[in-house]
Amino acid sequence: MIKTPNTAISRRFFLGTTLAALAHPALAEAPLTSLRPKDRGPDFFRKSIPSAQQLVDQANLGGDVGFAVVNIQTGEVLEAMNAEVALPPASVAKAVTAGYALDSLGPEHVFTTRLLATAPIANGVLDGDLILAGGGDPTLDTNMMADLAARAKTAGLREVRGKFLVWGGALPRMDLIDPAQPDHVGYNPAVSGLNLNFNRVHFEWRRSGQGYAVTMDGRSDKYRPDVTISKMRVVQRDLPVYTYASASGYDDWTVARGALGKGGARWLPVRKPELYAGEVFQTMLGAQGVRVKHPQVISTLPETVEVARISSAPLNDILRDMLKYSTNLTAEIVGLAASVARGGQPQTLAQSAGQMNDWAHQGLGVMNLGFVDHSGLGDQSRISAGAMISTLMELSKSLDIKSILKEIKVRDEVLRRLDPPDIDISAKTGTLNFVSSLAGFCDLPDGTELAFAIFSADTERRANIPKAERERPRGASSWNGRAKNLQQALLQRWGHAYSRV
Repeated sequence: MIKTPNTAISRRFFLGTTLAALAHPALAEAPLTSLRPKDRGPDFFRKSIPSAQQLVDQANLGGDVGFAVVNIQTGEVLEAMNAEVALPPASVAKAVTAGYALDSLGPEHVFTTRLLATAPIANGVLDGDLILAGGGDPTLDTNMMADLAARAKTAGLREVRGKFLVWGGALPRMDLIDPAQPDHVGYNPAVSGLNLNFNRVHFEWRRSGQGYAVTMDGRSDKYRPDVTISKMRVVQRDLPVYTYASASGYDDWTVARGALGKGGARWLPVRKPELYAGEVFQTMLGAQGVRVKHPQVISTLPETVEVARISSAPLNDILRDMLKYSTNLTAEIVGLAASVARGGQPQTLAQSAGQMNDWAHQGLGVMNLGFVDHSGLGDQSRISAGAMISTLMELSKSLDIKSILKEIKVRDEVLRRLDPPDIDISAKTGTLNFVSSLAGFCDLPDGTELAFAIFSADTERRANIPKAERERPRGASSWNGRAKNLQQALLQRWGHAYSRV
């Protein structure tokens, strides 16, 4: 369905009719005519701008393309194609999650990691158990662990006679975000109330004699503590490159010798996040002269006294980084924390995402959101371009979501016959194999503010990717490149067509 440029409708009408159209499959057909800008008289420059349909045809993506662009001040739908067709949003889902977290927790919310004791410290001695208790901080890293260990020493801790325990029960625990992803990709780690280094371990290898020397560590820019919670064995084979198995107390990895070459490194996901955080903290305490036993996981907290604590940056800053770097773990953690703060008791990411869908419906008036997680990593999530714009407009009004979105640069090689327009874009990108999305705001030179969403997906092609090829399937890189070029071309078209300057 196409909304032609001279169709002026109210913003409230847009919110209602665009979303309601999802119930009518016939409206999801591709347009029969090319989209063209409003006739502005003898303006030969604007007539030279390719139509949106031409740009979609040139991209040659297959699958589905849906987009819409709206003048925020007037509510006018300037252009739309398949705006009511629900498609996978990929990481554009994180923009909705950011709004959900801000509304539920507040921009100044901080996540606190505590060090607790089951008895008072007397003359430097803890005659009881020491507990590292996570508060759901998605940004906790090894540097912060070192800081917490130093604070424990400052608090007088010198010796621990009891156990060293770790607790991640502030949030529900999952072994991974999306079970359809390959085992070894670092962007699909476990989720817990105690997370460290985005639940990733650094694997490095180098030639050593006739074999390889391998290391597994929880590094930061200052420290490189070795870990045994993740173990790697080099195996004589070519494929698969990696295998994973959950062993008693550690993650058991193997890597194909034929894939290693001379040397290299990569981040692998951690599946036992509480033990990982505990082992790194054990090392940091040791550097302060405090020896503790190997960590043990507990499910409930006993009565304790606080020894030390460390807190994250404010939520607003965390979300800005999440939207910039598109960290999946951060999205899942803040989404779960928002659901818990609203009184929910989700046991799965899908349950928590369902609460977010309800929030969007009841709080924003946006219907037909179908998220299955908070990061967009799961390709079963669905939202239409129309619903995405409605969500962004509501979040911009109530929570200033625009201020934490990422600045997107306009490239000058996309529409070669036209100079790139002087526009400012604040948006969230999203990429999965054969899925590409972009949604946000576009400021034109004359002060006009646009809201837009562009979704492209070849879901059939994605569904047919063999598991062994899911990290880098054939044809995905070129497809996603063409999809991103289409996004740039549409933005440049709108910048030229709808600015009065």
